[in-house]
Amino acid sequence: MLYRKVEPIISEYFKSDTDKVLVVTGARQIGKSYIIRYCAEKYFKNIVEVNLISDSEGDRIFENVRTVDDFYLALSAFSTQMLGDRHDTLIFLDEIQVYPHLLTMLKFLREDGRYRFVASGSLLGVTLRKSASVPLGSIDVIKMFPLDFGEFLIANGFSMEGIDSLRELFNGLKSVPLGIHNRVMGLYKRYLLVGGLPEAVNKFLDSRDLNQVRAIQSTISELYRIDAAKYDYEHALKIGRIYSLIPSVMENKKKRVIYKEIENIKGKRSSDYEEEMEYLISSGIALGVNAISNPKFPLRETEQKNLIKLYYNDPGLLTAALYHNNPVPVLNSESGVNLGSVYECAVACQLAANDNSLYYYDNRTRGEVDFLYDDFDTLSVVPVEVKSGKDYKRHVAISRFVSTDEYEVKCAYVLSNSNEVEIKGKIRYVPVYFSLFLDNRLYKNGPVLI
Repeated sequence: MLYRKVEPIISEYFKSDTDKVLVVTGARQIGKSYIIRYCAEKYFKNIVEVNLISDSEGDRIFENVRTVDDFYLALSAFSTQMLGDRHDTLIFLDEIQVYPHLLTMLKFLREDGRYRFVASGSLLGVTLRKSASVPLGSIDVIKMFPLDFGEFLIANGFSMEGIDSLRELFNGLKSVPLGIHNRVMGLYKRYLLVGGLPEAVNKFLDSRDLNQVRAIQSTISELYRIDAAKYDYEHALKIGRIYSLIPSVMENKKKRVIYKEIENIKGKRSSDYEEEMEYLISSGIALGVNAISNPKFPLRETEQKNLIKLYYNDPGLLTAALYHNNPVPVLNSESGVNLGSVYECAVACQLAANDNSLYYYDNRTRGEVDFLYDDFDTLSVVPVEVKSGKDYKRHVAISRFVSTDEYEVKCAYVLSNSNEVEIKGKIRYVPVYFSLFLDNRLYKNGPVLI
């Protein structure tokens, strides 16, 4: 089984006596159902899993459920399994977004208290945003992502102690010994090819065959497009077009979405594609990065949603689109291929998995910086520049950024292929895989007492 950072969180939830319903969101094929089953088997004698996509394509038993009694009647028709009580029985509603009314039902099932419940969905982010009757007081939401680089390291035999040692080097701003660096960078480049979709990672571990990995990635990309088509035909073609444009947009200098290119119609604006963008981001299949021209902590107060960059939710999908079955551009640093967009995608995925809201800096006079995130420890903005080449110390924009007094920057990071950690003024030069430790997860250091 692949190690997932979310496992102890879900396990702790099932172990506790909370009566709230756990809801796990995230894109299709990232391992939500698997990890829920794995954790549930440790704590519940009876587990009833209801796949609501299968139900909607079959007997539609749950389609018209509107009351608690209706629900349990439907459940009895679905499963003849003998059940106990909330201490030993879990009801798992998978792909709950198919029937949005069941989200509202969770409140009443919680109040009924007969069993414990957990729900998940691959398009649940979209449903949660659109539904006006989400029972927020009755649910706790966890967002899952594909495997991040730390999880990929562990899958490939790198120990947790090894990651802790890297974290100590990061915290102490010390360079990584060259031998260790070469091993980690070797795995990082393979992560750029394989990505973090569990099926692709398992196939890589079993075969080391990129052709087989690419076949899986191609299938999952197609599933993402099929999901979009189910969403709304009027918007589906535009969603598919935007999704397909992401790799080519990533190769542009600015890397942000050019709205007139979506349908080849001049005069199109961000407001013309709000729903499509919302779908791509809320469904988890793309990461949205909004522009900031005058950064202040917290960044949410100054974001500009009309200037957006989109990244695939997985770097393996990007390298599949760019290089197909050829690993040379990624594995061979002398290939002459600029990997800037690939590195940026991987860093975006890591920052998102670390619970950072994603922004970038775009200022007409001072230039552009790849990423900004809020540091809640220092109550300041942290700029991050990603460099894939040897000239990683050439960075006019981030130098201007940190020297702008009104931004009150405490530190900035330049991520590169080098193993050397250097500090020049407020800028810290660190290996690209140290993005693993740019972590803003809430309560990461335990409870906060006030």
